[in-house]
Amino acid sequence: MAISQTSADEHTTTRHAPAGGKPSHAAAIQPPPLENGDRLTREEFERRYAAMPDVKRAELIDGVVYMGSPVRFRAHGRPHILLLTWLGLYSTLTPGVLCADNTTVRLGSDTEPQPDALLRIEPEVGGNSRISADDYVEGAPELLAEVAASSASYDAHDKMDVYRRSGVQEYLVWRVYDEQLDWFALHDGEYIRLAPDESGVIASQVFPGLRLAVSALLAGDMARVVAELQKGLGTAEHAALVARLG
Repeated sequence: MAISQTSADEHTTTRHAPAGGKPSHAAAIQPPPLENGDRLTREEFERRYAAMPDVKRAELIDGVVYMGSPVRFRAHGRPHILLLTWLGLYSTLTPGVLCADNTTVRLGSDTEPQPDALLRIEPEVGGNSRISADDYVEGAPELLAEVAASSASYDAHDKMDVYRRSGVQEYLVWRVYDEQLDWFALHDGEYIRLAPDESGVIASQVFPGLRLAVSALLAGDMARVVAELQKGLGTAEHAALVARLG
């Protein structure tokens, strides 16, 4: 049966109408692209970021947009996966503790970083962050970790200051070019650098059993890193944490 011109016009209008059925020329207008150095609210940052699916990493730090450069293998990709292997194993064997990679974290009205790795405790068992209805982390995870080029990186300055003010209890920065790893713990509103013990191991003050053989990690010796972590996972302190979170 033939379709009348009126019916065809109605069908065309409906097919192109935005959700809610109200045609609007504004629906076709794309927001401006994100640019390094833009000063935006968190809402505007999220709107522009969502409209740029080709952009894989952008952060809002104290209202300023930072966008990542191409990722190198030795300078970022490899250290990133080594950190995740260590943290992921700990979370796998510690119920109630979750690990995530490269996940957006809403820390305030003008700050939305995308840390390389995080560890968080579920809020039902005392954690400080939660998962929002639209699947973002809101609030300060207990531990954040970043792979940075050097001490000149904003990971070691602007982001660290934001994390401190937001109440992130522990912060790791792996400065690849400097061949150093800094582990900070929050005490009385300030970050103090945790020092390794006589065997070169740093232990978390928030996550019992989370132990890191620093020189082994810097050298890519994951067998030793995992062996040291397994020692921590076998301690009474870790068993007590599992029982508390369980």
